[in-house]
Amino acid sequence: MKIAHIALWTNDIDAQAQFWADWFHGEAGELYVSKNRPGFMSRFVTLQEGATLELMSLPSLPGGPADKEHTGWAHIALNVGDKEAVEALATRAKEAGILLSGPRMTGDGFYEAVLKDPDGNLVEIVAG
Repeated sequence: MKIAHIALWTNDIDAQAQFWADWFHGEAGELYVSKNRPGFMSRFVTLQEGATLELMSLPSLPGGPADKEHTGWAHIALNVGDKEAVEALATRAKEAGILLSGPRMTGDGFYEAVLKDPDGNLVEIVAG
């Protein structure tokens, strides 16, 4: 079994698409505007090796996890290859002001750093 895509509610599809392009070489597809659900828009972003994100938005998107549809997930972890790649991305993220925690070895065996996307969602970059 393989995950087809992961969906992320966002308040700004363009900012999210640019984030995934800039940081993870994502390629954004065309914007889809629903004819059946007023205000619903989405855009798929394909990452390296075929992982796909669906960025979704509504004009009045609530902001918290208690809401049925809201921004965010707990975090997503992306394997970027090796420790050097984690460190390079962490350095860029620190310079950009989006690094939350620098590279470290976690208790469960990952070498990781954590950064945030434009909506503040956590993105772990790990070596593996």
